[in-house]
Amino acid sequence: MRLRDTPTVEVTERLACSPERAWALVTDIELPTRADGELQRAEWLDGATGVALGARFRGYNASEQMGEWHTEPEIVEVEDGRRWVWQVGTSEAPFSLWGFEVDADGDGTLVRQWAKVGTGRSPLTDFIDQHPAQEANILDHRMSVWRKGMAANLAVLKQLVG
Repeated sequence: MRLRDTPTVEVTERLACSPERAWALVTDIELPTRADGELQRAEWLDGATGVALGARFRGYNASEQMGEWHTEPEIVEVEDGRRWVWQVGTSEAPFSLWGFEVDADGDGTLVRQWAKVGTGRSPLTDFIDQHPAQEANILDHRMSVWRKGMAANLAVLKQLVG
């Protein structure tokens, strides 16, 4: 695995609820704060109050390995009721893209959360630059952290819908 491959992680869960209920849950930017993961707190910026193209929010994160940091993602894609995507970093070179997708599935709903490493500079790319021989291991570890956090998010969703 290499940065140049822009690795992607995706986790899917089937929920026993309507797509509308799932959409309401996945558009709550504080959802991941209820799960075991890096996001500790989130707040809308610039007067935004919900998911909309161009809306921004600040996420406060923490981990044992990386300490504390914050990001200011921007929502770059919204398909109302179905999909929303946010980027971390600049629009010219985001260092990650994240998204939630919601699809009807019979009497339930499939929810996907995914993330993709972008092409922009970040603490991750800086760390890889310092340890180029370990690039694959570093990325594998980071992707496993993301996957674990996403699985925890979807577990919270499953618990919320009963």
